[in-house]
Amino acid sequence: MDELSVLQRVAVWAMPVILAITVHEVAHGWVALKLGDSTAKMLGRLTLNPVKHIDPIGTLLVPGLLLVMGGFIFGWAKPVPVTWENLRNPKRDMALVALAGPMSNLLMALIWAAILKIGLLLAIAGNAETVALPLVYMGGAGITINLILMVLNLLPMPPLDGGRIVASLLPDKLSWQFNRLERWGFVILLGLMVMGILGKVLWPPINYLQSQIFILFGL
Repeated sequence: MDELSVLQRVAVWAMPVILAITVHEVAHGWVALKLGDSTAKMLGRLTLNPVKHIDPIGTLLVPGLLLVMGGFIFGWAKPVPVTWENLRNPKRDMALVALAGPMSNLLMALIWAAILKIGLLLAIAGNAETVALPLVYMGGAGITINLILMVLNLLPMPPLDGGRIVASLLPDKLSWQFNRLERWGFVILLGLMVMGILGKVLWPPINYLQSQIFILFGL
């Protein structure tokens, strides 16, 4: 996408980023509802309306700055509230609720791959300028952002989803001690990103998953 202007890149990435973050949070709330907690539903958070989920910093400012600076793009939305005491099996079900977000990103990556495939087929048919190129660019962006969010959120560190999964698997005392790291989670992530370590951890699984999706769709 280096040939695109900043404005064009923003136009290409805006919808995939907002959808990736929004659907991720809705998935948490939807699975929580199925497992006995209706908190997200009562607060109007089980909706794909991005306005209900947008965090001005995590959904708009951070992805926008990363896009302009050329770094890898990620972001976050306002977390969907889950009242764990309402869950039928709180410890097990919290792990399932946490896993729902990354799995929704994997599903969206597959959907965007299908859109990319359609764009390429339209390009072959001679519709490159009007329809095909936007689908190709947005499909590629959708695959990338969703795989980034999936792999990032599966890191075993609170408050990320992977951290919540680990906490659900640990004995109660160890789980409580592990969750005390949550206050430092984003500070640690920021430090790892600044030092260049985060990218080295994330990109190998992201590239592998992307290659498998490309093979699956014949891209």
